[in-house]
Amino acid sequence: MDNKKERLVAAIENGTVIDHIPAEKTYQVAMLLGLFETTSQVTIGINFASTKVGKKGIIKVSDKFFTNDEISRLSVVAPKVILNIIHDYEVVEKKTVDTPDELRGIVKCNNPVCITNNEPMQTVFHVVDKEKGICKCHYCDKEQYISNVKLV
Repeated sequence: MDNKKERLVAAIENGTVIDHIPAEKTYQVAMLLGLFETTSQVTIGINFASTKVGKKGIIKVSDKFFTNDEISRLSVVAPKVILNIIHDYEVVEKKTVDTPDELRGIVKCNNPVCITNNEPMQTVFHVVDKEKGICKCHYCDKEQYISNVKLV
């Protein structure tokens, strides 16, 4: 008999496990990554006990490995989540999602007169303070908190 604790969510053979998502952000992360439209098998669990974030969410996606662009988008909603890359039921790599120095086409400028809100163009933000979560629009210099931004 196996002495390991029973897994709360079934293991996946190959794919990605997104762990330590703040529980209240779990569905937002799934939407942001387009997981409700995918043909891959997706398992979403919320309100698991976590010493890091209190209550956490976990998302397991079979046969899916995320691009750097997708991971950058994820950092805006849930920085510091852990991505576990799985091959043959084993974790082969762990990545902590960090906010990049630049956010392109991810967040909307909250300045109504910014050119990005009035012309069809991609937004560009420079992250000026990662600790406080402050980014600045490349075009109008308006600063805003990452936690308050709207996604494009």
